[in-house]
Amino acid sequence: MGVTRITVLGGGVMGEALIAGLLQLDPAPSITVVEMRADRALELTDRYGIHSAAAATAVIDADVIIAAVKPQQMREALTEIASAVSESALVISIAAGITTAFISELIPQAAVVRAMPNTPARIQRGVIGISAGTSCGPEQFEQAAVLLGAVGLVLEISEDLQDAITATSGSGPAYVFYLAEAMMRGAQDAGLTAGDARAAVVQTLLGSAELLAATEESPETLRTNVTSPNGTTAAAIEVLNEQAVGDAIVRAMMAARDRSQELARS
Repeated sequence: MGVTRITVLGGGVMGEALIAGLLQLDPAPSITVVEMRADRALELTDRYGIHSAAAATAVIDADVIIAAVKPQQMREALTEIASAVSESALVISIAAGITTAFISELIPQAAVVRAMPNTPARIQRGVIGISAGTSCGPEQFEQAAVLLGAVGLVLEISEDLQDAITATSGSGPAYVFYLAEAMMRGAQDAGLTAGDARAAVVQTLLGSAELLAATEESPETLRTNVTSPNGTTAAAIEVLNEQAVGDAIVRAMMAARDRSQELARS
């Protein structure tokens, strides 16, 4: 089998993250990016040594097409390339809320996989939930899993759980960054410099995540272990409980899930 030919529709943050990760595969695929902004297309071709082309031209010989455009742009983008996509092609969509049925209706000849990566894919530490459409066979689904595994952990899930994975890991980094923002603000209010606040918060988040990954103990147990009765952590947790922060996070995730479902209907 020769080098896999991949076309990436959209050179935004996630498109670039996938390009960077895919080029780490051995053998590296041949990648063509489709990007409307000429300056951005040039930036990507210079940075990664890939090709750039118009959409209808870029997909003609592509083995794999990764649709990394915004959900609201998906119909227009797929309609433009539909007639040029080969019958053996695999189409992977990473747009929130866009179903495999929607894509198959526009490009019936292709195998379709729906995926939801997150931004840590930029450093190959992402989470990617993937689901096969009815047109996708086992070999092509495995191909999608291998390709997307270049940027992180791949979870094979049924498509009805895509909205849940979107709310959990797709939007999840924003929850962590939101917490980091607040912790850095609090650290500075307590007297630390901006630099020390950032260093302390970043390492605390890293260390806590690595500890959670390294042990079989639950988050609740780990939290309890560090919360001495009447201690400093207990005082902090009491405030978080008074403000119902845990419930707010759950409500936020449900809002993200609901929005993903709305995008599928739009």
